[in-house]
This record gives sequence, C-alpha cells and structure tokens, in this order.
Amino acid sequence: MASLDNGQAIRTKGQPSRVTVELAPEVDRVILLLYLILICLGIVMVASASIGIADQQTQDPFFYAKRQFLRALLSLMLIWVAYRIPLVFWKKNGMLLMLSSIVLLGVVLIPGVGHTVNGSTRWLNFGLFTFQISEIAKLFLVIYLSGYLIRRSGEVQSDTMGFVKPMVILAFASGLLIMEPDFGAAAILLLTGLGLMFLGGVKFGQFMVFVFGTLSIMVLLAMSSEYRMARITSFLDPWADPFNSGFQLTQSLIAIGNGGWLGTGLGGSVQKLFYLPEAHTDFLFAIFAEEFGLVGTVLLIGLYAIFALRCFSIGKMALIAQQAFGAYLAYGVGLLITLQAVINIGVNMGALPTKGLTLPFISYGGNSILSMSFAVGLVLRVYREYQLGDGESASNAKRRGRSYKVKA
Repeated sequence: MASLDNGQAIRTKGQPSRVTVELAPEVDRVILLLYLILICLGIVMVASASIGIADQQTQDPFFYAKRQFLRALLSLMLIWVAYRIPLVFWKKNGMLLMLSSIVLLGVVLIPGVGHTVNGSTRWLNFGLFTFQISEIAKLFLVIYLSGYLIRRSGEVQSDTMGFVKPMVILAFASGLLIMEPDFGAAAILLLTGLGLMFLGGVKFGQFMVFVFGTLSIMVLLAMSSEYRMARITSFLDPWADPFNSGFQLTQSLIAIGNGGWLGTGLGGSVQKLFYLPEAHTDFLFAIFAEEFGLVGTVLLIGLYAIFALRCFSIGKMALIAQQAFGAYLAYGVGLLITLQAVINIGVNMGALPTKGLTLPFISYGGNSILSMSFAVGLVLRVYREYQLGDGESASNAKRRGRSYKVKA
C-alpha cells in the first residue's frame, strides 16, 4: 500500500516498503512570494515618500507608513478569508454581486450621500473609514463575467448578443464611474472585460468592432469635457505650462530622470519634498524610480510581469482541468492588477494622461490595497481547488500534470 499525506491510499505491487506520496503545496508560493515582496516594498516606499508631508500635516513622519502597515496586516487577513471560501460561492452569487456593485455606484452619486474629495465623488463615508466603491465594483464585475462565460459559453462564441449583453452591463457601470468622475477605473473595467471576453472565445471581428467603438466613445467623452481635454493637452506637452496644468507630470519626469541608472538611494529623493504632489499615492512610482534608478525600475516591472504570467499560468492549469470558472477568475484578476500597474506606470512616465490610479500593492491607499489583496486570495483559491480537486486520486492527479514527491 502507498499512502497520500491527505489520508488517501493507493496500492503498489511488489514493494514491501511503505511509500508516501506528498501532494504539491496547496498554496501557490510564487503568487504569495510576489505579493509579500510588493506589499513590503510598498510599506518602505510609502514611509520614504510621505515622510515630509506626514511630518508637516501630523507631526509624525511615519503617520502614513504606520497606516499602510496596518492595512497590510488587514490585507493578509482578507487573503486568508478569500482563500477559505469555495469558488462555487462566487460562481452562484456573481449576478447578485454585479447588481449590488452597480447599485452602489449609483448610490455614491446621490447628492449628500457620496463623499467628495478633490472634485471627485467616489466614496461612501462611514465615519471611521471611507469606502471607494469603484475598487470593489471592478472585482465584483470580474467575478460576474467569469460566471457568465461559463453559463453562456456557446452563445458568446457563436452569437453576437452573447458578447454584447455583458458589455452593455460593463458600459453602464463605466458610465457611472465616469460621472464620479473616475475615468481611469472605467478604462480598466472596460479593458479587463474586453480581455476576458476575448479569452472566452468571442469572434475576433466582433471583438475588434467593440474595441474601436469603445475607443471612439472614450475619445468623444474626453473631448466633451474641458477638464478632461486639459488633462490630455497637458499630457501631450506638459512643458508648455510646467507651473500649472503640466506641473505634476513635469515633476514626475524630473524625478524619474534624476534617478539615473542606480538612483539616489532609499530616502534620497528630492522631488518628494513638496515638489511632486501625491508623491506617496498616484505618483509613488516616480519616487521609486528616483531612489532606485533604471535598474530598480526594471526589477519592479519584472515583478508585475511575473505576477501576471503566474496568474495566467494558474488560469491555464485550471482550464485544462475543466475548472473554467476558476480559470477565468485567475485571468480576470491577472488582467485587473496588471492593467492598473501598466496605466499607473504609463501616467508617471508621461506615456498616458493622468488617471488618478494607484500602483497595486505599493501606493498608499486603503481601498485599493484591500481589494487587490482579496483578489490575490481568490487566485490562491483557484490554485488550491486545482491542486486538490474533488475526491481526486493520485493517479488522476498525475494525469492532470500534478507534481508529487515520493518517499520510500
């Protein structure tokens, strides 16, 4: 007889000794290690970037760093919660989550209900904390789409309406986000949705028509608002008005250029000293580039690239194992986090207009770090269910490409 560490047993012929077969770890160590590196790096960078403004505003140089540390601890708890909840719960309740997220996006726009900061109404104020609806709405809509692609897989791949119906829902949610205004969150939501639908097998012609249609609508929306047009024109030539509309971007570019190859060293940034606005939130990447230079920047981008590839690898494994919901969920989380990182870095480098998006796991911001961490927990759950299966034997697991260690 041979025994599995999880209590199962298999027979062996001609072997008098007992053989123990160990399953590979239920927790994906790559995703977890990357997450811990990014979250720790975020605490260090928030402490570095906010030390001046924190001392001025609160007389505590590490005020924001302490809050970021507490949020990191809470994020670990949320990862554990998401890891423990079976995927079937999210699969069954995807429609309810989608409807609740749209309702909340509408509620935040009600005068007197939504909390306004810097001209944007994106939060609900609960006294002790504020809750940014767009952060959780993006994740809930990814969960809904993952379930939709299972329920309507044939319709999505063969019928135009199978593709149009969920995109109408995403377009409506994006419209509510634009009204806040939160153009960045709307763009990420639409791009993630389009990516998932493409992976779900939608016809390429229909996909491209919708992509061009979405881009056209975004261009029209940008041109319809003087505020958005000002952002775009300042992004195209920030040096035309470096002390007004182009101030933030020019300071960001100065910080990145000042970093050189190896940077000024941790804590050595000059631009964080009241030159670059939002240095510890939206423009933390610029401070990182200044302190760690091109080499550090490439390594940071590499961490996000590996994270994305691992999410897609887990999704592919789940899809091969006929766990389609988990596969699309892993794909969706990978797209969501990677797109936000790409857009934030692009904004900091002057390649994209200012969007007001944080750098995932690193920038200061409670709602972002908590929702993204919960999403990581969902990916870890996908990997766990792929590893264990339902009543799966060792031979079945081997046929699915599972890894084993054998002890004589």
